[in-house]
This record gives sequence, C-alpha cells and structure tokens, in this order.
Amino acid sequence: MRAVLKTTNPATLSFAEAVLKEAEIPAFVMDQHMSLIEGSIGAIPRRLVVADEDHLPAIRALELAGLENEIYRGT
Repeated sequence: MRAVLKTTNPATLSFAEAVLKEAEIPAFVMDQHMSLIEGSIGAIPRRLVVADEDHLPAIRALELAGLENEIYRGT
C-alpha cells in the first residue's frame, strides 16, 4: 500500500476518495479514527492509500481532478 494523499481537510479527503472511486481505483483511509486519541482537533493528517500497482494511475487521476498540490510525494 502506498499513500497518495495526506491531509487534515475532510473535504479534500472526501473529494479524493470520490475521484478514485470514479476511476475504479480501490482506496483506503488510514488514521481515520485517530480523532479518538487526538481529541477531534484534526491535528493528525489522514492518509489515502492505494495498492502499489494502482499508485501511478491514482496519482494521475488526482492530478486530472486538480489535486496536484495535495498529492503525497513522500515515501
């Protein structure tokens, strides 16, 4: 699994999930329930991850949707 997006913005996360769903790329949100630990302040970013083989198509889909500045470029 590889992260394609890392954000504290729930609207961005939701949009990115919809983009990948439309592109038929399965994705999973990591750290979604960390709000229980952090006290719901939104300080811990949520990561949107895809399978390794879907990484490049997912990046491309997010770029085409205008999310190029939100794409996670880390390791």
